[in-house]
Amino acid sequence: MKDVNLLAKRIGLVAVANLVSELYGLILLPILVKNMSISEYGVWVQIYVTVGLIPALALLGLQYSMVRFLAPARNREEAAQIFYPIAAAMSLCGIFSSAAIYIFAQPLSRVLFGGDIVAVKTLSLIIFFECILQITMNYFRSTQQIKKHSLFLSSRSIIIIISIGYLVTAGYGITGALVGMLAATSLVACITAMIVINEIGITYPRFDRIREYLSFGFPTVPGNLSGWAVSYSDRYVITILLGTAAVGYYSPGYTLGNIINIFVTPLSFLLPSALSRLYDNDEKESVIRIIGYSMRLFLTLAIPSAFGISVLSRPILEILATPEIAKEGFLVTPFVALSAIFIGGYAILSQRLILEKKTKAMGTILILTAALNLGSTIIAVPIMGITGAALTTLLAYAFAYIVACHVIETEIDIQLDRAFIVKCTISALIMSGFLMATRPVSAQGILGAIIISAIIYLISLFAIGGISKEEILFLKQLAR
Repeated sequence: MKDVNLLAKRIGLVAVANLVSELYGLILLPILVKNMSISEYGVWVQIYVTVGLIPALALLGLQYSMVRFLAPARNREEAAQIFYPIAAAMSLCGIFSSAAIYIFAQPLSRVLFGGDIVAVKTLSLIIFFECILQITMNYFRSTQQIKKHSLFLSSRSIIIIISIGYLVTAGYGITGALVGMLAATSLVACITAMIVINEIGITYPRFDRIREYLSFGFPTVPGNLSGWAVSYSDRYVITILLGTAAVGYYSPGYTLGNIINIFVTPLSFLLPSALSRLYDNDEKESVIRIIGYSMRLFLTLAIPSAFGISVLSRPILEILATPEIAKEGFLVTPFVALSAIFIGGYAILSQRLILEKKTKAMGTILILTAALNLGSTIIAVPIMGITGAALTTLLAYAFAYIVACHVIETEIDIQLDRAFIVKCTISALIMSGFLMATRPVSAQGILGAIIISAIIYLISLFAIGGISKEEILFLKQLAR
């Protein structure tokens, strides 16, 4: 039980930091929307999406190799000999990708960024520092320095909020937003790099194991691309077919629905390194137990949140954005919220595939999912508009989860508690009935309704036996 308690404490710490990181998009939403044109906001969304894409491709999956191979390192010297070859390769990839974006700034701006060349050139610098940040943050993750990781993750988000908020409200528009992101990313990247170097020293890297690192990480690249395609390619399709303004209407509703990810990101962050240690020590029962607790914890929080956000989507968007955006995009939120439950479940279950080094299976699942999503989005958007893009996202994520369940149950024998899912859903429906009856519209009314509905959900879940004593202890550890 000791391993579960330790993981619970770390999940709680990462959850707080991740909450700040995930919420900064919602915090900035009213600032950006109300100080930019809808087309400018659409360009910002495209920049944000591209920052998520390029490192996922350019780093060749080496960030996952770092987590997998650095976590079991026994001393500083061994850690340095694993870290530096991977870090050197990742840095080189970052330089190449940043240079390519700068060189091809003109055609890229014309196709995807509304002709804003300055924005694309600034993006190239952001990409470079984002790659450096990926190196240092994955070092903290691999070495279980959760407090440092959480501190810098939160700090970056806070700096982004402050700098972008100031520059955009001062009238600098999309340029101010990009400069704010560049300042925050470069500052945190440089500070964390100095800390890592101070910890392990400077060692000449030996590249004798680089083939092993690449063979583990590279098969994840199609999966990363596919994962990005499932999550973000709809923005590109909408831009090409409907224009950047349509992305501006689509993104706020998507951002609101995607807030469900705050419940799975801490688990996705901590599980690979924590489970790698247990798995390598042949503690497979602990691995199964932790995956089971993680899944139930995620569903306990995600299912009612998806129902609540869906019911309250329109009034929340009217407060955070504008009535026009709320009218055009509120139907996007329910589809995205439900999608987040499916992809969260996939992220937790797939940890066993990572431990078994079945990254090719993960890549295949995500490639098929991306193909389904991209193809159906191209068909649905001209017919249904931005709501069609949200619907196809849901279908794609559901497909990924169902296929993963089949692969995992067949090959690795993890049983899913379907009765528990039903209990959570019933309790969430009871809670939703209260929200639909009250129909809050003001910020105070929405906040009060959320608090009361959460209490209703928990009471209902306890009443039908949805939470066990062991899970209550797990939750208590999170609260400490």
